[in-house]
Amino acid sequence: MIRLDSISKQNGQRLVFIEASAALQRGEKIGLVGPNGAGKTTLFRMITGQEEPDEGQILVDRGVSIGLFSQDVGEMAGRSAVAEVMDGAGAVSEVAAELATLETAMADPDQADRLDAIIERFGDVQARFEELGGYALDGRAREVLDGLGFSQEMMEGDVGKLSGGWKMRVALARILLMRPDVMLLDEPSNHLDLESLIWLEQFLAGYDGALLMTSHDREFMNRVINKVIEIDGGSLTEFSGDYGFYEQQRALNEKQQQAQFDRQKAMLAKEISFIERFKARASHAAQVQSRVKKLEKIDRVEPPKRRQTVVFEFPQAPRSGDTVAALRGVHKRYGSRVIYDGLDLLVRRRERCCVLGVNGAGKSTLLKLVTGTTEPDEGSVTLGGSVKLGYFAQHAMDMLDGDRSVFETLDRAFPQANQGALRTLAGAFGFSGDEIDKPCRVLSGGEKARLVMALMLYDPPNFLVLDEPTNHLDIATKEMLIAALAQYEGTMLFVSHDRHFLAALSNRVLELTPDGIHQYGGGYTEYVARTGHEAPGLHAG
Repeated sequence: MIRLDSISKQNGQRLVFIEASAALQRGEKIGLVGPNGAGKTTLFRMITGQEEPDEGQILVDRGVSIGLFSQDVGEMAGRSAVAEVMDGAGAVSEVAAELATLETAMADPDQADRLDAIIERFGDVQARFEELGGYALDGRAREVLDGLGFSQEMMEGDVGKLSGGWKMRVALARILLMRPDVMLLDEPSNHLDLESLIWLEQFLAGYDGALLMTSHDREFMNRVINKVIEIDGGSLTEFSGDYGFYEQQRALNEKQQQAQFDRQKAMLAKEISFIERFKARASHAAQVQSRVKKLEKIDRVEPPKRRQTVVFEFPQAPRSGDTVAALRGVHKRYGSRVIYDGLDLLVRRRERCCVLGVNGAGKSTLLKLVTGTTEPDEGSVTLGGSVKLGYFAQHAMDMLDGDRSVFETLDRAFPQANQGALRTLAGAFGFSGDEIDKPCRVLSGGEKARLVMALMLYDPPNFLVLDEPTNHLDIATKEMLIAALAQYEGTMLFVSHDRHFLAALSNRVLELTPDGIHQYGGGYTEYVARTGHEAPGLHAG
């Protein structure tokens, strides 16, 4: 359906693609992977014609419709979420608009002399609307929005009043409703909660077009894709299978290439040593000459390109008392909405509690109560002895000073630390080379999240409260964070929609339900086994 034929592309001084080729066939669900800045977004833009390759061509079969979801959703206002979603449904939305215009015209006395022609046209347009499934469209739009977590009020309300994250969901719903022949999804999992994420997995499993997507959620990738295209160093490499298979295959390829490189290196050393030894002897001149020629003809094996994986070991947190946080008889409401009605909860040392609950169940509120960001209406929240608290929330990213560079931010926070240690810290969180001198105001959401995390973990608190810490992190940074937190000896209370993160780090689950907190020991994996579902809003079967 889509072929990339020897494409080359340069952005400024950087070569993004060098004679790269790949293809996307009907029914293929492909995960596009590669380090940050490798050119994933550029590739999407070239397929949709927003950018041209410098050389080579991108061939799209005739009549193939393409839908692109990107993080840049543009302006939305003045319409309901349902209308906004239906507007993107291709031809049917144009027909719907003409129907509405004709309905207005039929009721307009000034156009009475044209009434017969208008009615005739209305009949034709209505038939076309029905043929395109127009009347079922409203229901389908609502079904998609419901799957992505919208309440009825949100569907009917002005889309302009929604937050950025919810507007993203509207933009995603638009592409899903359109069901184009090819879907290009750039980070569709970013702003979704666990229920919506699992709904989206099921939706994409039933979608019969071709899919090309990027995602920082490995579990989501594993369940959706059946092929991986890796962008690295300007070329595109295809792997059949899911993300887990790609990782194994990549490691195996690296190992084989290293072995080949080592073998060739040993062989070359032997030949060179022979040449050096005998080049001055006339009796060996012919042999030396033939070996020099042989060496000139050999294709050199390159050593494997190693992904930079930085491991950062966090200093040990000081020990706290056995009771870390205690909530007694806590009541909390927002307006007429009761969030907690007499909540009791005890968090003990070294517990890693993940908080699950449907949208609006009060997950973030619980974290705000524990951290003192929000006061209870009644009841008490107390932290135990020697507790040193660290709180990561999305708003922490807005607190960074835009004029300071990444390095200045770290240096100001830890004036006693030596520069080498701060550079290692920055490198572990993905700031290498010149990136350490970037001012905070130009950082992306992901970069800001990584910087805030680095600030919090360099001198670690013994009680970490994390609200969606992995939202903007790429897979490599997430892996580094999971490995580091697995060694962490303090206590954790966290909300996350990343199942890999939940399973790797939790040892207790707090599920918020209308009739209080249900608790499960053994962490997220145990919770799934016991309940038969992966999130509170989904039920087995």
